[in-house]
Amino acid sequence: MAKYLLLKHYRGAPASVNDVTMDQWTPAELAAHVQYMEDFAARLEGTGEYVDSQALSPQGTFVRSDGAGRPPVTDGPFAETKDLIAGWMVIDVETYERALEVAAELSEAPGAGGKPVREWLELRPFLTATPTVTE
Repeated sequence: MAKYLLLKHYRGAPASVNDVTMDQWTPAELAAHVQYMEDFAARLEGTGEYVDSQALSPQGTFVRSDGAGRPPVTDGPFAETKDLIAGWMVIDVETYERALEVAAELSEAPGAGGKPVREWLELRPFLTATPTVTE
């Protein structure tokens, strides 16, 4: 089994087929999208391929260590993940091909007008330890 991160983007990815931003969806369209996501996660839970998922709030802050004392906090001016990443799902699947299938199905979540969003999702494998060679 290999773990993959599926990233849903607010922007930064190529435009989706149904490219109407969520802030323009009706409450019913938003509810249908969320229900699809919950049902999708439940199906993956049933196959043992679901690990976790979360939608992310648009609020966020960059923080770094600046040595001793209070860490600096900023809200820009660079592109921030709060502007880019809408949410994520972690899956644990047998093959890369299965990860592609799961991502493609997730991309079909309904959006404006009840039509599939067909958004681009970023699929990234978790970094695993490099095998050591012993003689």
